[in-house]
Amino acid sequence: MAAASAVRAAGRRSRRFFDIFVAEVPWTASSKEVKEYFSQFGSVQRCQLPFDRDTGFHKRFCWLKFSSPKDVQNVLQKDTHILEGAKLSLQQQTHRRRRQRKNPSE
Repeated sequence: MAAASAVRAAGRRSRRFFDIFVAEVPWTASSKEVKEYFSQFGSVQRCQLPFDRDTGFHKRFCWLKFSSPKDVQNVLQKDTHILEGAKLSLQQQTHRRRRQRKNPSE
Protein backbone atom coordinates (compact mmCIF):
# COMPACT_ATOMS: atom_id res chain seq x y z
CA MET A 1 0.00 0.00 0.00
CA ALA A 2 2.77 2.45 0.91
CA ALA A 3 4.66 1.63 -2.29
CA ALA A 4 1.64 2.46 -4.46
CA SER A 5 1.22 5.79 -2.69
CA ALA A 6 4.92 6.59 -3.21
CA VAL A 7 4.61 5.83 -6.93
CA ARG A 8 1.58 8.15 -7.24
CA ALA A 9 3.41 10.94 -5.40
CA ALA A 10 6.46 10.56 -7.64
CA GLY A 11 4.22 10.76 -10.71
CA ARG A 12 2.65 13.98 -9.48
CA ARG A 13 6.07 15.52 -8.85
CA SER A 14 7.40 14.56 -12.27
CA ARG A 15 4.42 16.19 -13.98
CA ARG A 16 5.32 19.52 -12.43
CA PHE A 17 8.65 19.70 -14.25
CA PHE A 18 8.80 21.23 -17.70
CA ASP A 19 11.77 21.37 -20.02
CA ILE A 20 11.30 24.70 -21.82
CA PHE A 21 9.59 27.99 -21.03
CA VAL A 22 8.31 29.81 -24.14
CA ALA A 23 7.49 33.52 -24.05
CA GLU A 24 6.02 35.88 -26.67
CA VAL A 25 3.48 33.32 -27.90
CA PRO A 26 1.12 35.13 -30.33
CA TRP A 27 -2.44 35.73 -29.13
CA THR A 28 -3.82 33.78 -32.06
CA ALA A 29 -1.88 30.57 -31.29
CA SER A 30 -3.52 27.73 -29.41
CA SER A 31 -1.77 25.08 -27.31
CA LYS A 32 -2.44 22.61 -30.13
CA GLU A 33 -0.62 24.85 -32.63
CA VAL A 34 2.31 25.39 -30.27
CA LYS A 35 2.56 21.65 -29.68
CA GLU A 36 2.39 20.94 -33.43
CA TYR A 37 5.16 23.46 -34.14
CA PHE A 38 7.54 22.00 -31.53
CA SER A 39 6.73 18.42 -32.55
CA GLN A 40 9.07 18.85 -35.50
CA PHE A 41 11.97 18.73 -33.02
CA GLY A 42 10.78 15.69 -31.06
CA SER A 43 7.90 14.22 -29.12
CA VAL A 44 6.06 16.85 -27.04
CA GLN A 45 4.44 15.21 -24.03
CA ARG A 46 2.68 18.30 -22.73
CA CYS A 47 2.08 21.94 -23.57
CA GLN A 48 0.67 24.10 -20.79
CA LEU A 49 -0.66 27.45 -22.05
CA PRO A 50 -2.27 29.27 -19.09
CA PHE A 51 -5.32 31.47 -19.59
CA ASP A 52 -6.37 34.64 -17.81
CA ARG A 53 -9.82 34.12 -16.32
CA ASP A 54 -10.71 37.80 -16.59
CA THR A 55 -9.85 38.34 -20.24
CA GLY A 56 -10.32 34.82 -21.60
CA PHE A 57 -7.05 35.12 -23.55
CA HIS A 58 -3.92 33.13 -22.85
CA LYS A 59 -1.07 34.86 -21.08
CA ARG A 60 1.32 34.71 -24.08
CA PHE A 61 3.66 32.17 -22.49
CA CYS A 62 3.71 28.42 -22.06
CA TRP A 63 5.71 25.49 -20.76
CA LEU A 64 6.69 22.46 -22.80
CA LYS A 65 7.56 18.94 -21.66
CA PHE A 66 9.44 16.69 -24.09
CA SER A 67 9.90 12.91 -24.06
CA SER A 68 13.69 12.99 -23.98
CA PRO A 69 16.61 15.35 -23.34
CA LYS A 70 17.63 14.85 -26.99
CA ASP A 71 14.35 16.44 -28.10
CA VAL A 72 15.04 19.45 -25.86
CA GLN A 73 18.52 19.84 -27.37
CA ASN A 74 17.02 19.70 -30.87
CA VAL A 75 14.78 22.66 -29.99
CA LEU A 76 17.56 24.67 -28.40
CA GLN A 77 19.94 24.14 -31.34
CA LYS A 78 17.75 26.25 -33.61
CA ASP A 79 18.53 29.97 -33.19
CA THR A 80 15.11 31.48 -33.82
CA HIS A 81 11.63 30.05 -33.58
CA ILE A 82 8.84 31.85 -35.41
CA LEU A 83 5.19 30.95 -34.91
CA GLU A 84 2.50 32.82 -36.84
CA GLY A 85 4.96 35.60 -37.65
CA ALA A 86 6.04 36.16 -34.04
CA LYS A 87 9.55 35.41 -32.76
CA LEU A 88 9.34 33.14 -29.72
CA SER A 89 11.65 33.51 -26.76
CA LEU A 90 12.81 30.21 -25.24
CA GLN A 91 14.44 29.43 -21.93
CA GLN A 92 15.49 26.00 -20.74
CA GLN A 93 14.10 25.19 -17.32
CA THR A 94 16.44 23.92 -14.64
CA HIS A 95 15.15 21.21 -12.36
CA ARG A 96 15.81 22.19 -8.77
CA ARG A 97 15.85 19.68 -5.99
CA ARG A 98 13.83 20.53 -2.98
CA ARG A 99 15.78 20.98 0.19
CA GLN A 100 15.11 18.38 2.77
CA ARG A 101 13.82 19.78 6.00
CA LYS A 102 15.88 19.15 9.06
CA ASN A 103 14.17 17.14 11.71
CA PRO A 104 13.28 19.67 14.45
CA SER A 105 13.55 16.98 17.13
CA GLU A 106 17.29 16.53 16.49
